[in-house]
Amino acid sequence: MYIEYQWVVLETPMKRCTIVGSTRHLFEGNPSETSFDKAKGYMTNAELEKAVKEFGRRCSNISRIYSIGKSVSGFPLWVIEISDKPGVEEPEPAFKFIGNVHGDEPVGRELLILLANWICDNHVKDSLARLIVENMHLHILPSMNPDGYALKRRGNANNIDLNRDFPDQGALVANYPWDGTQDKRSFLLSVYRKVMSLFIYGRRYYYGCPDDEAFQFLASVYSRSHYNMSLSTEFQGGIINGASWYPIYGGMQDWNYIYGGCFELTLEISDDKWPSAEELPTIWEYNKMSMLNLVASLVKVNAGRAFADYYRLLTPGKRYEVMGSMPGYKPKSTSIWLEETATADFILDPDSALKDNTPRSICDCSYDSKAKLVLLEFLLGFHMEVCFVLIVIGALLCFLLKRRQKFTLGKHKQSPKRSVVV
Repeated sequence: MYIEYQWVVLETPMKRCTIVGSTRHLFEGNPSETSFDKAKGYMTNAELEKAVKEFGRRCSNISRIYSIGKSVSGFPLWVIEISDKPGVEEPEPAFKFIGNVHGDEPVGRELLILLANWICDNHVKDSLARLIVENMHLHILPSMNPDGYALKRRGNANNIDLNRDFPDQGALVANYPWDGTQDKRSFLLSVYRKVMSLFIYGRRYYYGCPDDEAFQFLASVYSRSHYNMSLSTEFQGGIINGASWYPIYGGMQDWNYIYGGCFELTLEISDDKWPSAEELPTIWEYNKMSMLNLVASLVKVNAGRAFADYYRLLTPGKRYEVMGSMPGYKPKSTSIWLEETATADFILDPDSALKDNTPRSICDCSYDSKAKLVLLEFLLGFHMEVCFVLIVIGALLCFLLKRRQKFTLGKHKQSPKRSVVV
């Protein structure tokens, strides 16, 4: 299981943005009025690569560094994995942070390096850091769009918006799926309706996914741990459904949920796309516990290798109907009350009505009584045949050996004595 974390924009503790309808105005003034070098104090792509590799050397006991490929311009896409057994497949949850999806929103790449170094520096003495290192695999991609960062623009080197380029499903805030409505052809109409309803009725359209409550829970973990995100007057509790805010299509959040089974949240942490580097330490302090608590919320989603375990992230404090099923077996169900964790064990009985039509794997070890009897008869018959052949071969060898001995003995008895003439 993966939960993605990507950095976009809405609001920082230092400034507030204005909201008109469903359109976000990210600057209080004219963005072109900034005359200073906005990248001053931020890491270049070369410096980011150096920081990642230095982290790998300094914290090699709890990490590994790997690349998932290169950008259009050839920048390596470096990933930091943090775990007590990096690179080893374990029955533990996995979590990934992704930053700098849009090239002109670089705060995430800075904070993710700070997060990695904080965990490395504190995993021995801090219980939360140790909990993360020992109980899960944390993957950090500081920059998904180094090309856009180098060009100081939203898109990559081909000017493609990476968060609008995934296969589609037909503020200071944590938003969650769905990002798009069911029919993307109604995009303009939905935007029009949303804007008008917001102005006239103050109403938004909500498009919840099947795991809507779980997403609300995870988004709330981040918001409540933040310095002031949960105090937002624009978004109740500091969270919002993505499509309710404004629908997008081709986004990474929906794609990961549908095709990858990943629970992804989009964290909007800055209304200024490129805040002054002097503000980064404060933004880090405001978001540090949110980042750590969100990761730690998955620690209890464990798995085991001994059985065919399946794990599902659900909202605590509710009752669920759980069903266990497998082709060729009768399904079973039970009702559970989920506190922090809950377990439901099933021992399924073979379905005799389906057994003849159910394909079996060559390594399937589950058989009914008749199949076991057939297997036993086969093995016994096979062993009897082998024993009979071995007995025949042994008897033949024994016969040949005795015959050879008799022949040799008779030859000695019949040999004439030779006279020696001197």
